Amino acid sequence: MESQLAEIAQHTGGVIGNAWLMIAFPLVGAFILLVFNRFTNRWGHLLGVAMSLASFVVAVLAFVELLGFGPEERRRAVHLYEFIPGMVDMGLLIDPLSISFALLITGVGSLIHIYSIGYMSHDEHRRRFFSYLNLFVAAMLLLVLADNYVGLFIGWEGVGLASYLLIGFWQFKPSAATAAKKAFVVNRVGDFGLLVGMFVIWTTFGTLTFKGLGEQIAPGTQNGTMLAIGLLLLLGACGKSAQLPLQSWLLDAMEGPTPVSALIHAATMVTAGVYLVVRSGAFFFPEGSGAALAVAIVGAVTLLAGAIIGCAKDDIKKGLAGSTMSQIGYMMLGAGLGPAGYAFAIGHLITHGFFKADMFLGAGSVMHGMNDEVDMRKYGALRKVMPITFVTFFIGYLAIIGFPLLSGYFTKDGIIETAVHHQPILGWLAVLGAGITGFYMSRMIFMTFFGEKRWADDAHPHESPLVMTVPLMILSLGSIFLGGYLILSNRLLDWLTPAVGAPAERPEFHFTSVPGLATLALVAVGAIIAWMKYGRVPVPAVQPRGSFLTTFARRDLYGDALNESLFMRPGQWLTRLAVFFDNRGIDGVVNGLAAGIGGSSGRLRRIQTGFARTYALSILIGAALLTGALLFVGNI
Repeated sequence: MESQLAEIAQHTGGVIGNAWLMIAFPLVGAFILLVFNRFTNRWGHLLGVAMSLASFVVAVLAFVELLGFGPEERRRAVHLYEFIPGMVDMGLLIDPLSISFALLITGVGSLIHIYSIGYMSHDEHRRRFFSYLNLFVAAMLLLVLADNYVGLFIGWEGVGLASYLLIGFWQFKPSAATAAKKAFVVNRVGDFGLLVGMFVIWTTFGTLTFKGLGEQIAPGTQNGTMLAIGLLLLLGACGKSAQLPLQSWLLDAMEGPTPVSALIHAATMVTAGVYLVVRSGAFFFPEGSGAALAVAIVGAVTLLAGAIIGCAKDDIKKGLAGSTMSQIGYMMLGAGLGPAGYAFAIGHLITHGFFKADMFLGAGSVMHGMNDEVDMRKYGALRKVMPITFVTFFIGYLAIIGFPLLSGYFTKDGIIETAVHHQPILGWLAVLGAGITGFYMSRMIFMTFFGEKRWADDAHPHESPLVMTVPLMILSLGSIFLGGYLILSNRLLDWLTPAVGAPAERPEFHFTSVPGLATLALVAVGAIIAWMKYGRVPVPAVQPRGSFLTTFARRDLYGDALNESLFMRPGQWLTRLAVFFDNRGIDGVVNGLAAGIGGSSGRLRRIQTGFARTYALSILIGAALLTGALLFVGNI
């Protein structure tokens, strides 16, 4: 993990020495907003935004300070306190990987905070909403900045708690409460894998710090224990990043407010699994190991599954959720390729944070102007009445389908080209997934912004206020320029190398590679098919029945049905069997014993008649029996 990289140096001064402020600002904001609710009702949302922006400023200053060091010195450890005496010291690791995530979390997170001022303006519990947002940002920052697995796990669980609170924020809706519980339970399955993986790491190496593990694990070490650790960590990553087979919670989580979808399901939480895999690289590599192949396979299968699901969703947020699942699959595929794919995976993670947050917030803007309607069959022609939302959403659309020279073109195509080179079958599956992406994202654009208007007579769509559209404009700029800046000239690769290691062969982005040209061709075909079905002809008001494949996609590839068959139903049967055994077995024995004693005592009490003659007769009979017994024993 760390042995082949630059040495981690202690850092106590400057902004990096006070990097804990990145976590402290939003954490304090969450505490104030939750505890002093009476005093913060009117201005609590402004405090929440201010705390997130303050954390972003610290992240930027720490990034600038880190740039001032040479590449071999860009790994700085900040000791905080002794967490478990003699076992674990709590500290932060400020390196190119962690600071990149910190900038994304605080930067995009702050834009989402600002957007939420307008989106949640009429919600009476807006203060509590911003406290949860602050709590989420603080937990996510702890996850990516911790210098050991214990701190990472605390942040990991904090993110799970905050996501539960945010998804179920409108708990008066049964669907939202159910979705929050589902996300919490499914993520616990992945968390179990991460926790057991930590136990095995501690048992094997006697440390949970990234530095300590780097000193013990020789480059290229692979054995059964390393494979087991890698697979356990992958299970944890699948839970948080909604990868197969733990993806079922993601689409239901769209029941939360739209800014939650942008923050959790676009820019931050779902990327935690990718961070875990990249940070734990030594347990997955050298290239070709079983754990690395498992990561790549999970990513390739998930990117196809998410794309297929996205093709059949009429709910705009659920369509974007299927897209998120697919795009995280691309990142996992890139991470499964090792140092050769790390830069493209992290690059796609960063650019995806911009263009997917842009589209989620754009969907929220559409809902804001359409009385919270989410069914795209009731949209149409919104580009005429919501021009800013349309232009920014359209830029995000071009970025995600990989339109040449936009952000997604450089990062996603980079993953595809690298995958075709290292894992050809998985790479060409990714090409197919890109073609499907071109179809379902074009379908979304045509159904929402083009064609004839299909909204109800009482709907009056209108452009959102500036507090909501300005974040869209900023995110759309990142969707245009960020990918090329990071990938061309290997800027991101050189930046990340001190943290994740250098690839054996330096990758280069090719504008005319065979996989890249095939990807563009399939994307164009997908967009044309979408135009033929949803742009050129009127969209039917009622969802058509469709084929088996359409039903398969609408029901999320029967993921919930599979979970019910394999886990829920057997669990119900086991519960009923346990209840039966408890009632008829344990309680039966106890109740039977009590009934026996009660019945016996009831019969014995009949002996107590209250008549002296009865007692005298009893004594006489007893004495006779005793005498007879003694004589019998004496004769023996």
